[in-house]
Amino acid sequence: MTSAAFDELCALAGPVSRETFERLQAFETLFRKWAARINLSAPSTLDETWRRHILDSAQLARLAPDAKRWVDLGSGGGFPGLVLGFLLMERDGASIDLVESNRKKTSFLQMVCGEFRLPAHIHAKRIEDTYQVIRDVEVVTARALAPLPLLLQLSAPWLTSGAKALFHKGRDYRAEVEESSKLWSFELVEHKSLIDPQSIVLEISSLRRV
Repeated sequence: MTSAAFDELCALAGPVSRETFERLQAFETLFRKWAARINLSAPSTLDETWRRHILDSAQLARLAPDAKRWVDLGSGGGFPGLVLGFLLMERDGASIDLVESNRKKTSFLQMVCGEFRLPAHIHAKRIEDTYQVIRDVEVVTARALAPLPLLLQLSAPWLTSGAKALFHKGRDYRAEVEESSKLWSFELVEHKSLIDPQSIVLEISSLRRV
């Protein structure tokens, strides 16, 4: 890729080393190779892996520049969890937990973490089975996992303890926010996606049951 791609990554995620950029390029190649064999993402998006998946995930790092303890729910093929793992290599003491119950996908996640020595731990479990294991979380992420009311329920043990959420959502997010507000009170900041003009990143904090 060109230096323009490197510059765009830095603009989205904050300062990034050339080494991290090259690792992400290598990860893209590996992802596309594995995705041809197992269902890591929609086949129609493979040709856009760098922008649609990697850069879309990387923009979250900019929204929590000092956070060091992250958890990604329903990590799937590694978005945003693995991408954040690469970026967190540049933050001393930072780490991310990836929760994914699908065994084929967790095999891929484990392979990538080992190959690149990412500061990440893979949990091949249901989200509800990790509450006692994953602690002291600062940021919870999820992408294309569930409607917002269910996401808040699943992440409540961390969000009600002081963590904040960064959730990717599509154009119909307002209805999900309205439905969620019937059950929860929370502070909300809407960040327009820098990759997809029809998407948004919801930053949610101070979660409390109504």
